[in-house]
Amino acid sequence: MTRVMATGVFDILHPGHLRYLQEARDLGDELVVVVATDSTVRRRKHEPITPEKMRLELVSALKMVDRAYLGNDGDMFGVVESIRPDIIALGYDQDFLEKDIENALAKRGMKVKVVRLSKHGEDLNGTRKIISKIIDWYSKNNSTIKEER
Repeated sequence: MTRVMATGVFDILHPGHLRYLQEARDLGDELVVVVATDSTVRRRKHEPITPEKMRLELVSALKMVDRAYLGNDGDMFGVVESIRPDIIALGYDQDFLEKDIENALAKRGMKVKVVRLSKHGEDLNGTRKIISKIIDWYSKNNSTIKEER
């Protein structure tokens, strides 16, 4: 049995996330997903839109996901040691180098293959793109909304 691990923020769930997770699932028999904690999101990206427990609940409910866990804030490889995946699937835009992860895990006695997955071409393939579109829509329609009140 091949266990695949995927990680991410999953702040505003969108089709790009679904395609990433399905592509990861197709690499093996079991997909385990690690959802970043709020403090990790703040440190690495931005203030999260949705809280970590809500993001974990949404990801857990997806049919391609066998199990989902909340990450930890300290050692990012600690969760990998507890899950023991055969493959780690990275999204096309995740800021990690495959060899760096493989080498760090090898130092811990783990042989894990790290794979970079494809980019999918949807127009709103990204949380920041969705947020921008909402802001643009609100800015254009703000006067209309105020007049209706």
